[in-house]
Amino acid sequence: MLLSFFILNSMGITLNFMVLFALVLALGMLVDNGIVIVENVYRFMSSGYKATEAAKLGAAEVAMPIISSTATTLAAFVPLALWPGLIGEFMKYLPYTLIVVLSSSLFVALVINPALAARYMKVEEDTVNRPKWTRIGGALTVIGLGVHIAILAVNPDAAGPALFAATLFNLFGYAGLIILSYLWLFEPGTQYFQKNLLPRLEAFYSRAIEFSLRGKNARKFFLGTVGLLFFSIFLLAVFPPKVLFFPNNQPNLANIYIELPVGTDIEETNALTLDLEKKITELVGQFTYEKDGASYNYMVESIIAQVGKGTSDPREGPSNVPTPHKAKIVVAFRETKYRLDQDGLPVSSSDVLNLLRDNLSDVPGAVIVVDKDQNGPPQGSPINIELSGSDYEEVLAFAQQVKREIESSPIQGYDELKLDVESGKPELPITVDRAKARSLGVSTGQIGDALRTALFGKEISRFKDDEDEYPINLRFDDAYRYNLESLMNQKITFRDQGSGRIKQVPISAVASASKSSTFSAVKRKDLDRVITLYSGVKEGANPTQIVGQMKELLAGYEVPRGITLAFTGQQEEQAKEFGFLSKALLGAVFMIFLIIVGQFNSARIPFLILVTVILSLIGVLLGLVIFRMDFIIIMTMIGIISLAGVVVNNAIVLADYAGQLIERRKAELNLDEDARLPVDELAFALAEAGRTRLRPVLLTAITTVLGLIPLATGMNIDFFTLISQNNPQIYFGGDNVMFWGPISWTVIFGLTFATFLTLVIMPVMLYLTEVTRSRKYWEKQGA
Repeated sequence: MLLSFFILNSMGITLNFMVLFALVLALGMLVDNGIVIVENVYRFMSSGYKATEAAKLGAAEVAMPIISSTATTLAAFVPLALWPGLIGEFMKYLPYTLIVVLSSSLFVALVINPALAARYMKVEEDTVNRPKWTRIGGALTVIGLGVHIAILAVNPDAAGPALFAATLFNLFGYAGLIILSYLWLFEPGTQYFQKNLLPRLEAFYSRAIEFSLRGKNARKFFLGTVGLLFFSIFLLAVFPPKVLFFPNNQPNLANIYIELPVGTDIEETNALTLDLEKKITELVGQFTYEKDGASYNYMVESIIAQVGKGTSDPREGPSNVPTPHKAKIVVAFRETKYRLDQDGLPVSSSDVLNLLRDNLSDVPGAVIVVDKDQNGPPQGSPINIELSGSDYEEVLAFAQQVKREIESSPIQGYDELKLDVESGKPELPITVDRAKARSLGVSTGQIGDALRTALFGKEISRFKDDEDEYPINLRFDDAYRYNLESLMNQKITFRDQGSGRIKQVPISAVASASKSSTFSAVKRKDLDRVITLYSGVKEGANPTQIVGQMKELLAGYEVPRGITLAFTGQQEEQAKEFGFLSKALLGAVFMIFLIIVGQFNSARIPFLILVTVILSLIGVLLGLVIFRMDFIIIMTMIGIISLAGVVVNNAIVLADYAGQLIERRKAELNLDEDARLPVDELAFALAEAGRTRLRPVLLTAITTVLGLIPLATGMNIDFFTLISQNNPQIYFGGDNVMFWGPISWTVIFGLTFATFLTLVIMPVMLYLTEVTRSRKYWEKQGA
């Protein structure tokens, strides 16, 4: 980890959200190389070798397999490092960090761990002086916890030096508890595991692997596993999970977008916003109770309203124009762990969001959209229909027709269908009589400049005060600026080029004003004029399913000639990213295959190892079906790609050691290098390879799974309050588990099943292929 921090810092990568997750994900994997090396050194030392000799032999024996296994894991993440687009900019820190961390772990395993093992490892641990350490641990526990409780009893609201002293003594108490736990719980438990449980497990595994390699059992095991793969695919088709682009998070913010007709005065928008703010305050007021003599809202932390510029829905795209007819109210929810009612029961912020949506959608004359904050990078709208063509009025009319068609259909789950263009924006066109203006010597530029100066102002000078400068702007006073007659009657002063005299001509003499309406904006895409029909989805609704229903509805809908209709936004991004991740998975598998071919100088064993990668999908598919989890395009696919790199590690080490045992057995039987072992000798060698690699395979799988469990379950512990108040405030859940849980569970499900594949099915496949080759060999030999 320390080496990784140094390398990441030299690369200019900060400790951001993605890097932290990648470090947690790598935590269970980075120990795999060290476990294999140290376990092998321990096995040689247990056989009677000296520490230095055991370190050399143990590291050399598995050096190439762990180099290959690490390279395969890195190969799985290399395509992700080439992720294009905005999503790639967000996710690229994951592969960067994993590549650095796993490379660092390989260096430590090959260089540092053998040296440490040779210096410090012992086959038998030193005997612990149990009575002595029991007295020390007991004294620390009694003194530390006793003084801590006494301080808090005298001063329950301890702060400053008193709190520091209570925390310090509590540390002594916990140190004593750790010593006692080691003496009477962990050390005896370790002894029991090593001398009783592990030998039983090894004996059970020996019987299982011998049974699986006996007679026709090997073929049955293999065909049964393949059948289980097809059965899991069938279950996934019968009970399909919800398909989402990004995880569906619990809202941390409720964004309420208010839109009145274009041209509405900002004061009227402000008045409506104040009314809605009061209504929201009343609605969220039901989530309060008395706490410490005051009213405490356990769901909402703050309500902030904004009117005018910067209040547009970000899904409409960036806009710098003033929007006096729009407003936004943001309701900020408390942290997940504080969303507990008076009885201590958790309350979902989605319920509050739905409450706001149900009670704020019926304001006449206003379009109100209640949406939550989004996880991950910016995305398009969940429902986004683009209509493009050359005739803007025709496109707008068709867009409104499509909107009415969808709203009149039985499709449910979408929030509020909106058009990103309106046709009712008021405008005041000024028509210049060019012939009259030319005869009077006035240009259209002078007329436009005069009107612009009167309305928006013009910088005519600067006022300097010491080192500060302030612009001086000239424009009409409010009483005249908003008066059409005053604007049109203002005089344009200029020098006549013919006579040289100063002349003044009122604008009304050469131009006339009229009132009309126009589009609020004209948007283009690939030179075509585009109008977008978009909407969010209600809490708990599946946007992929809703879009599918809309596609069916509009499939037979007649689209006018010259107009195109396309579903874009989040669905387009989803299809694009799924396509990239599918290619990344294929690229990762191809690179893994090449690395393993280089390791074994054969295509047979790499092919068998890749079969275990495919079969590991059984765990993923069954996990999704049994636990009814959502299939998250981004997260689940990253988990499957990660799994492809992790699963092959143990299979490589086991296959390599099986090959070594087969060659040794050939030498013992004085067989030629090209000769094949008899079937019974082959089964014995493969079973022995499985027994020898049982410990490292189990340990590496368990450490990876245990390293991901806290992230998968969202386990949170407050260590400060644990030490200062003996209250760890443990809770499970939160936004992080919704975001990172799918990756973690994908790896956990797949790796758990892949452990069975490595220990049982991998020897079975090696046995079947070797038996086929052996039979052909002995038939040629006439045996």
